Amino acid sequence: MTGVGSAEAPIGVFDSGLGGLTVLRALHELLPGEDLVYFGDTARVPYGTKGEKTVRAFAQQDAGLLVTRGVKMVVVACNTASAFALDYLREILPVPVLGVINPGVRTALASTRGGAVGVIGTSGTIRSLKYQAGLAAAGLSEGQIVAQECPLFVPLMEEGLHAHRMTELAIEEYLEPLRAAQVDTLILGCTHYPLLKAEIAEFMGPDVQLVDSANALAVAAQDRLGELGLLRADATAGREGELSFLLSDIPWKFQEIGARFLGKPIENMKTVGLDEMEEAGHAMEQL
Repeated sequence: MTGVGSAEAPIGVFDSGLGGLTVLRALHELLPGEDLVYFGDTARVPYGTKGEKTVRAFAQQDAGLLVTRGVKMVVVACNTASAFALDYLREILPVPVLGVINPGVRTALASTRGGAVGVIGTSGTIRSLKYQAGLAAAGLSEGQIVAQECPLFVPLMEEGLHAHRMTELAIEEYLEPLRAAQVDTLILGCTHYPLLKAEIAEFMGPDVQLVDSANALAVAAQDRLGELGLLRADATAGREGELSFLLSDIPWKFQEIGARFLGKPIENMKTVGLDEMEEAGHAMEQL
């Protein structure tokens, strides 16, 4: 469904946990006058190790919760949910829905100089083959697409281990095959990975263009809202948009860790019960 709401309504963003805060940050920096509502399913994180059926059910509840809060757009700030549930959400939701994968693919295709394109992500995202299919549909051969699962990057970033030897070892282990393949463009196919951008760039070298999935998605959201006439009229008049946070659980140190992802303190935080999430998911089936 693609019903259109009010331009003054907030933009909804959801993720399985913390990683989507990098998307929220990119959206807030690009559209500072827009109100943003973030839902993190921190009680059931991670999604990247779960199967398609489970992720789709969770994504329906997550998106449904945001729709019940009156959002004008749902941004799926989770690569695994984008891979497994985006098409389904577009069928059942009454508002526009954007995911991470297509914007990342488009940006990579515009960045490549004709060499190989790499993509890194969680096991679920890489094994879904969605990034690979998008690149292949644009004409890249199988030999020009190099995909790599990097599951340890997520916990390393949540522990704040940027300059740690364990992170250096993980980067070497995961990215050496991409460097050996001489990729000229690398898609950071997980919303945690922008926090490692500097370290990844140093390892891959100056000739490799990194595609930040969070920034690509924010630009796509701005473009889509503009097409639909849903950008706030006062968003460019110095208005400071409100950020609010919904969580299915508040884990220890969430505010401390989340602030690193968001780049500013996290306030206005509330918890949502599983029963409310299930009701919201069921409500989307009735639309």
